[in-house]
Amino acid sequence: MADEQEIMCKLESIKEIRNKTLQMEKIKARLKAEFEALESEERHLKEYKQEMDLLLQEKMAHVEELRLIHADINVMENTIKQSENDLNKLLESTRRLHEEYKPLKEHVDALRMTLGLQRLPDLCEEEEKLSLEHVYRATNKFIGMRPYVHSAKQRVDPGIPKSPRGNRTNEMEKIAKLCDLFQ
Repeated sequence: MADEQEIMCKLESIKEIRNKTLQMEKIKARLKAEFEALESEERHLKEYKQEMDLLLQEKMAHVEELRLIHADINVMENTIKQSENDLNKLLESTRRLHEEYKPLKEHVDALRMTLGLQRLPDLCEEEEKLSLEHVYRATNKFIGMRPYVHSAKQRVDPGIPKSPRGNRTNEMEKIAKLCDLFQ
């Protein structure tokens, strides 16, 4: 009987070993699956980080491109502003020269008439390039490319208030006055 009890204890131990081994195998299989999932997730995470780095590089490239575009826009705006200032100075200078020329020509014409000579031709008759109408057309050609100038041209009428910025309307008024001088 003692042998039977001993055998029964051993069988119980074997049964427990078997159950624990099966349980251990299940856990081992789950552990292996978890390790594979962990490795897979680590690979994915590494890929995600690489993709994020590429996206950040692309973003920075676009940011730099936008920065360069903004810099170009600023340079172009400054160039346009400088050109408009130069144009205004030249128009003013042309107007002053015409104001100097006009009385001098009238005086010379009066002297010529006292001697029985014909009047000298007007500037616009003499050469088209010396006509302010030519200046007006050339100015319109370059300024007219920008849409806001057309609206400024329409506001030259003294009854219509100037734009808040004022300068576009003033430029067109100056051009219109210069053209009136030569007509």
